[in-house]
Amino acid sequence: MDETAAAQDLMLLKRKVNELKQSIKPTDENVLELTAEYPQSPLSLKIDVLTAELDQILDAQTLERAKHYLSRLRKGIDESITGKVNDINILRWKEYTDIITDSLWIIDRRDSSGAHLGWYWGNFIPQIPHQLMLRYSKRREWVLDPFVGSGTTLIECRRLGRNGVGIELNPTVAQKAEELISQERNDFGIKADVIVGDSRSVDIGEILGGRGVSKVQLIIVHPPYHDIIRFSEDERDLSNAKDVGSFLSMLGQVVANVTPFLDEGRYLALVIGDKYQNGVWIPLGFRCMDVILSQGCYSLKSIIVKNFDETRAKRSQQELWRYRALVGGFYVFKHEYIFVFQKVKD
Repeated sequence: MDETAAAQDLMLLKRKVNELKQSIKPTDENVLELTAEYPQSPLSLKIDVLTAELDQILDAQTLERAKHYLSRLRKGIDESITGKVNDINILRWKEYTDIITDSLWIIDRRDSSGAHLGWYWGNFIPQIPHQLMLRYSKRREWVLDPFVGSGTTLIECRRLGRNGVGIELNPTVAQKAEELISQERNDFGIKADVIVGDSRSVDIGEILGGRGVSKVQLIIVHPPYHDIIRFSEDERDLSNAKDVGSFLSMLGQVVANVTPFLDEGRYLALVIGDKYQNGVWIPLGFRCMDVILSQGCYSLKSIIVKNFDETRAKRSQQELWRYRALVGGFYVFKHEYIFVFQKVKD
């Protein structure tokens, strides 16, 4: 690249760029490892993105523009500029093809790799906490999940190198979650702990203090969708709320309990769906959104719609649900919401 940048003739520069491009050998992983050139901090480049950058230089019509593209490429290799809330190197933003930036998430199937199992009714797909952590947290920061259930969020914490704390009301479910989490590799040496308790009243400050921190940097909230699935006989369980109003009040108590322990400027994500009741669509998601906004310290950053074709409740029953929809005059749920809020003040 240094030799190429020194060229004072456009044709010469393009010839050197083409030589550089031809020297890049494809790999099964689509990654070029520069360990010898960067011994202190080995560098990995995605070959398809690098090749596209070189093609852009080859397409340049002037020497000045070609050198501009070359300089930008070199800067992205040698430097890193990350934001306040994630590890994304903006200088190499084209490489992050795995991060979704659209507000519609079409996800074919649940990630079942590693310790992830779909054994628990109502557990959400691992891709959701995975995406949220990549966008709204840095490695070794802290993530709190007040409805941790089967441990999906904390398994992803281990994979991505985030510390995590999950609260679970049901001791049996909490034990199973701990077993699954322990099966996931912990290459980053992070903490991922499940605490049995009621997220409306459990002492979050004491829990975090026992782990040497006072605040978390991301909260992921995936409560029951009211009474669509009843998870226990415990009256403290949000799925046993006597009506929608009670459910919203209980959710508000959870949010009020965890909010003081989220750093200012950081994010809370709510994963929720709507429901039918007595043949009427209840916009549960948006009513939950209002509960969080009513805390007075959050701004709404995004509303994401995620499809869910294959839920356990609807699996292998597509024809039945289609019949019910035609008879009842409604539409079959194939989406849920991910509301992203930013804490704007303590």
